Amino acid sequence: MPTVAPLDIEGHVVSTHFLGDIPVFAAATGAVHRLDGGEKVTEANAGLLTCIKDPASQTLLTGGEDGRVLRIAHDGTVTELAHVPRKWISVVAPGPQGAVAYAHGKSAFVRLADGTTKEFTEERTVEAVDFAPKGLRIAVARYNGVTLHWVGTAGVPVDLDWKGAHTGVTFSPDGRFVVTMMQESALHGWKLDGKAADTRHMRMTGYPAKVKSLSWSLKGKWLASSGAPAAIVWPFSGKDGPMGKAPLELGTRANILVTQVAFHPIEEVLAIGFIDGMILAVRIADGKEALLRRPGKGAVTSLAWSSTGKLLAFASEAGDCGVIDITG
Repeated sequence: MPTVAPLDIEGHVVSTHFLGDIPVFAAATGAVHRLDGGEKVTEANAGLLTCIKDPASQTLLTGGEDGRVLRIAHDGTVTELAHVPRKWISVVAPGPQGAVAYAHGKSAFVRLADGTTKEFTEERTVEAVDFAPKGLRIAVARYNGVTLHWVGTAGVPVDLDWKGAHTGVTFSPDGRFVVTMMQESALHGWKLDGKAADTRHMRMTGYPAKVKSLSWSLKGKWLASSGAPAAIVWPFSGKDGPMGKAPLELGTRANILVTQVAFHPIEEVLAIGFIDGMILAVRIADGKEALLRRPGKGAVTSLAWSSTGKLLAFASEAGDCGVIDITG
């Protein structure tokens, strides 16, 4: 078994990340714990709703019930990027050139590095935002689809329509595809063709539960997803993505749902977290499994690899967290 450095945090832990070599754990209370020569705590939002990593700056971006969007550095320094009184900020996203997106109600906002902010309004509530890998462009998930906006230019928005509630959105690493998580326990995708959208839709269905976690492999060849008693891994290497192809099913456990997936940063290995707290690592090539953690308290709520892929941090809804040294 790999070695595990456990950490017990009070209450639900929203996410875990590595900032450089420092593992950090963001709790729903707003406390951000980091293991940096001992456990250190930074108080962030009053009621933390979301916490994601900005890989370009190796910082955290948080949103909360206090209407604040914060950037937290690896040493715990907090910078307020936006404050919207009486609004809950549950959507934040890092972009290129220091840009940060956040949303409330029917509006998405992009704050540029110089502090200027641009607003993009939708007809329905904004559920999620993601930046394209190249160019300053955002995808905004909403009811009945996604809208693509260019941030720096006055280009016409592109609507990608598909009936239903779209609760999450991601661009593929090469920018050729946009994929959403849906309330209806499915994924939906579009192939992007230049400035317009291809008319072909990608329907990825058959999940027994709502998909809440997605992870792209290093070069975007695979997209892993939660929401089933195995990690469902769709092939995206062909020009049409997963259309007409069956997904891989990795780490299958009878009637025990996968809650989190995270691809290794270097190899085609997938970390899989389950609703009972168990964590597996599975190799894509042959499906070989390695047990990283036995079942514990609470569902796995987040997984994050260190940049070398030697350490895996995990968080749970019961505050049962830690770092796994897979070389140990």
